[in-house]
Amino acid sequence: MYAIVRTGGKQYRVERGQRLLIERLAANAGAEVSLETLLYRSDEAVLDKAGLQQVKVTAKVIEHVRGEKLRVFKFKPKRGYKRRTGHRQELTRIEVTEIAAQKRKPARAREDAAATGAAEAGAAPAKDAVAKATARAPARAGTKAKQRQAGNPAAKPARAAKGAERRGKPAAKPPRAAKGDAGAGKPAAKRAGTGKGAAGASPARKKPARAPKPKKDSDGS
Repeated sequence: MYAIVRTGGKQYRVERGQRLLIERLAANAGAEVSLETLLYRSDEAVLDKAGLQQVKVTAKVIEHVRGEKLRVFKFKPKRGYKRRTGHRQELTRIEVTEIAAQKRKPARAREDAAATGAAEAGAAPAKDAVAKATARAPARAGTKAKQRQAGNPAAKPARAAKGAERRGKPAAKPPRAAKGDAGAGKPAAKRAGTGKGAAGASPARKKPARAPKPKKDSDGS
């Protein structure tokens, strides 16, 4: 039984009781940490995400150490550039204390549980849909009545007249004629006499003609 874990950007194959030197962890000495599992191998290999969630790899922090010193030398030829530096990596020593995996349910049990959950999830939306439909029914009926009234403009005056009769008031008066039709109700004779050039109108006054001026003779007489 072993597991593949990931920590510090690296992957390690671990077993129970094994000690590792990994990248520095933000935990005090003696504390227990949980490592990310990528694979678990016992009687069968577990690789899927749902199965790996049931696997737990626990390790104990033993101490924090520093790695060996590394010499770094840089230079550029013909330029007189030389630099030498050193580096020591921060590390943590751990010991794997436990690799535990919960027993997985058989395939039939998982399928039954999934089917039950899907049925419950589908029943709730159906009930909500029925409730919403019943709540919207009166509102839709009112909107249909308004649409019918809007589509039949003759129905509004008839209803208004019936309401006026019930209250004992006279029906609405017919609409007045437009301004352009003001002379439509007058008799033809009166309308004819009002225009220019009609028979009953006074003749137009003519200006008297001017006498022509006498022409002067060439002799001046």
